[in-house]
Amino acid sequence: MNYYLRNLFLAIVLLISANTMAQDKSDWQNGVPEGCTTVTVGKLATIDGSVITSHTDDSHRTRAWMDVTPSMKHKKGSKFALYERSAYDSLAMPTYQHKKIGEIDQVEKTYQFFNTAYPCINEKQLAIGESTFGGREELFSKECLIDCQRLQQLMLERCTTARQAIQLADELLMKYGWRDYGECLTIADKKEVWHFEVVGPGKGKVGAVWVAQRVPDNHISVNANASTIKEINLKDKEHFMASKNIYSVAKENGWWKEGEVFKWNYAYAPKSRLSLASRRREWRVLSMAAPSLKLDANDKDYPFSVQPDEKITMDELVEIFKDYYEGTPYNFVKNIKQADKDGKEVLSPFANPFMPYDMNRLFRVNGGWGELGERTIARWYTMYATIIQCRDWLPDEVGGIVWLAQDNVATSIYIPVYAGTTDLAESYKVKARRTGYTRKSAWWAFNRLGTLTAQRWGDMRHDVDTVFVPLQKQYFEEQAAIDKEVAKMSKKKRKEFLTNRSIQMGKEVVEKAWEIGDGLWTKYDEKF
Repeated sequence: MNYYLRNLFLAIVLLISANTMAQDKSDWQNGVPEGCTTVTVGKLATIDGSVITSHTDDSHRTRAWMDVTPSMKHKKGSKFALYERSAYDSLAMPTYQHKKIGEIDQVEKTYQFFNTAYPCINEKQLAIGESTFGGREELFSKECLIDCQRLQQLMLERCTTARQAIQLADELLMKYGWRDYGECLTIADKKEVWHFEVVGPGKGKVGAVWVAQRVPDNHISVNANASTIKEINLKDKEHFMASKNIYSVAKENGWWKEGEVFKWNYAYAPKSRLSLASRRREWRVLSMAAPSLKLDANDKDYPFSVQPDEKITMDELVEIFKDYYEGTPYNFVKNIKQADKDGKEVLSPFANPFMPYDMNRLFRVNGGWGELGERTIARWYTMYATIIQCRDWLPDEVGGIVWLAQDNVATSIYIPVYAGTTDLAESYKVKARRTGYTRKSAWWAFNRLGTLTAQRWGDMRHDVDTVFVPLQKQYFEEQAAIDKEVAKMSKKKRKEFLTNRSIQMGKEVVEKAWEIGDGLWTKYDEKF
């Protein structure tokens, strides 16, 4: 009996150890990532020639604060710390803790970068979006050291182009290993944008398996928590790159045989292609850009990228990210109806696509995501969102623009944070999830507004749009004049001007968010 108990105890300890050493999945739903959406656009597909990447940080845990990390010179022998992320529930709200697990050599000089939860742009107009797709469980290895957030930081600190960033990833991951599940990084520079998809090397191993495909200059593409890279042609170096082990690992594990057509996504992340939560978003983004294709909302596979019917504008990208399938059969609250004053059946003003999951059960809502409804593009648990323009005809400081929104983009507004911006409004730097609700936080201003608006969505959203839609249009239209004005300045003056503008606009929209929210409390008293 003692021998049995001792072995049982050892088995339990090993199981707990294995689980605690695996990358955290507390942000996943129904066993799959429900995280982020990223849309990319080539320079010939945008109205002004911008190269675009983007990101919605859809999460129940990632940090709400952000700042700018300056360029630095490092002493010889300096190290870059590597961390493992895990759920942490001992503060005011659910968040993550980051435990140091190793370090690598630091380089002599690092570039300035915008330090969002997933670092997104550096001073040289290298920009990154992100979307988790999971991949095969058995590929995760606790022997590896570099996770997604740290890889993005390393790319931005050390690289100036997308190709250089991908090459750096290959060098670092082969040496130190990919300690994460399947991720797609959408990496843009002033000339082109690539989708870089990466998975682990397998349990007990150090390394990674990866592939990268370039979005054609006249195309738009999307990643929505599912692998989208299929057939590859490594002879076409203008559009494809991959790790040296891309075929061998698939062959060794029986996921592909010689003579068969090799499809990356079915070899390394087949379950991700089963997710309607992902495929529906892919369909919606591509269909909004190219309705002439008449894509089927229930297809299993869509093209990696498509040519839009018309060149993409910033206004159109904002609409794509605000979308929740309204006007389609997949608006999963379309049956929450009531009679109007004339007795006609209409959609209830209380029907909203941003209900917590418990409310879906209350209203017996169902959809492509089962009892979770539909996984729309706009989400109530978005922490922040970016649409990033990289523009090669302007100085880097103003050429790179992170259009930044807080919380649910359906009730938010994007402000410009430039590649040359060196600071943000103080409210953006408040560690709001750690401390709980506070009027000092930009994130809480928009979180409160989004949550409040959802309570009577059919009416309140129009009050928000009345303020934010014209203001957003104004911000976009003003940028052309800013470009001309700043291009004439010295580099130092340019940074000062752009930093002041980012701070000023940050203050302005946060004040507006509080003001609109206060107005809703008054206008709709006793109506929600």
